[in-house]
Amino acid sequence: MKYIVAIIQPDRLDEVLTRLEDKEIHLVTVSSVMGRGRQKGISEVYRSHKEAGSLLKKVKLEIAVNEDFAKPAIEAITGGARTGNIGDGKIFILDLQECVRIRTGEKGSEAIG
Repeated sequence: MKYIVAIIQPDRLDEVLTRLEDKEIHLVTVSSVMGRGRQKGISEVYRSHKEAGSLLKKVKLEIAVNEDFAKPAIEAITGGARTGNIGDGKIFILDLQECVRIRTGEKGSEAIG
């Protein structure tokens, strides 16, 4: 089992979700987050003063999948989120030790769905 965390641009969310649906990956948690990467935020001019922006709005997706769905999920995220510009995001893939479905008590890959 894998736990996939992706940080992407907010305007790419619909495309990523569509591609995940196409790969039959339906269980996704989405959060609005703020962060920065190499671009270190964007400076803005407000009332003739330059203000350094340190954090940018991003979207975080969290997806728990069985091994067979890890590669398709990563392909869907990269394909939907990529613009070719700095700030497209990152994907983190972690091993998932255990998963428990609260309603039934199922564990492991059966609990993921």
